[in-house]
Amino acid sequence: MKLQVTQENLNKALSSVSRVASSRSALPILANVLLKTTNNRLCIVATNLDIAITYYVGTKLKEEGSITVPARLMQDFVSSLPIGVIDLSLDDYKLHISAGQYTSTINGISAEEYPDMPKVENGSQWTIAASDLKKALQQVVIAASGDETRPVLTGVYIWSDPDGALCIAATDSHRLAEKTLKQKSDGVNLLVPVSAMQDLLRLIGDYNGDITVTHDDQQVLFEAGDAQLMARLIDGKYPDYKKLIPAEFATSITLPRADLLNVTKVSSLFARESAGSVTLTVDEEKQELSITSVASQLGENTSTASGKVVGGGSITLNSRYLLDALQVFGGEQITFGFNGKLEPVLLSDPDDSDYIHIIMPLKS
Repeated sequence: MKLQVTQENLNKALSSVSRVASSRSALPILANVLLKTTNNRLCIVATNLDIAITYYVGTKLKEEGSITVPARLMQDFVSSLPIGVIDLSLDDYKLHISAGQYTSTINGISAEEYPDMPKVENGSQWTIAASDLKKALQQVVIAASGDETRPVLTGVYIWSDPDGALCIAATDSHRLAEKTLKQKSDGVNLLVPVSAMQDLLRLIGDYNGDITVTHDDQQVLFEAGDAQLMARLIDGKYPDYKKLIPAEFATSITLPRADLLNVTKVSSLFARESAGSVTLTVDEEKQELSITSVASQLGENTSTASGKVVGGGSITLNSRYLLDALQVFGGEQITFGFNGKLEPVLLSDPDDSDYIHIIMPLKS
């Protein structure tokens, strides 16, 4: 292997792929990244066997070859180099790197020992605008569970509804987020690990083209420009979450999202002692919402915001869940509706019904 590559491109590729390299794996080579030349480009790959990320970098290629090197060391070293041209050359299992006044040699391991990347054979394929998928994932991944004892809930569910719309959903049983995209889809039924979706969000970055999605029953491949992400699908049946979504509400208030966000932030400061518990009271006569939080050692707080109110009542929620939801809505107004103290709360944008967020109440 002998080639030249720019520091900017190599650094971007390494930072994109190396986060999935695992130093805690039973296979030590998974702490490495694979560097190999293909079609006059440098292909950089990292995997933890559940997720694999591949990034292609344009090069001035003089001699082909392949090697694996420690991911963390390679990324940290390249990110420390000045902007400009980097020379890479391979001598046996030693990768020589030089850039200006910097020269280094990194000991590698044969590329033949690196796991083969899986391929999607005879899979279904469709495309989606990167901007649409990025917004949807940003709004949904916050609701996925981190509890590995219930693996199905650690996934993001991507599926075609009966009308042919593409739905993206996640729930940890305490909250639920669903984004419905207007593009038509047919036969999509994927349960993708939320960690893979978080990696995909970072991979998309400011990419504005289309993403090609290819999948079979076991894995899914996302291709975005020079980057690819392959993920093993979670095996299991996703809960029928549609049954959780109330059709109508006895109590609702529509108000500026910024106002509700601000009063929730203030109340959450006093809710740390009580695991984030805040009580929201809706008053139809006053046409306002008040949020109360109590910290027995510190004091208490009540904040109010005005809005358009129908009905009345109170409900207790986890303030962190409420803040998470409010921060991913994009509109200026928010509608907050519920039916009783133990019934789910639904947050929605009155001008955009494509995204909904449900939060289960706390027993006060």
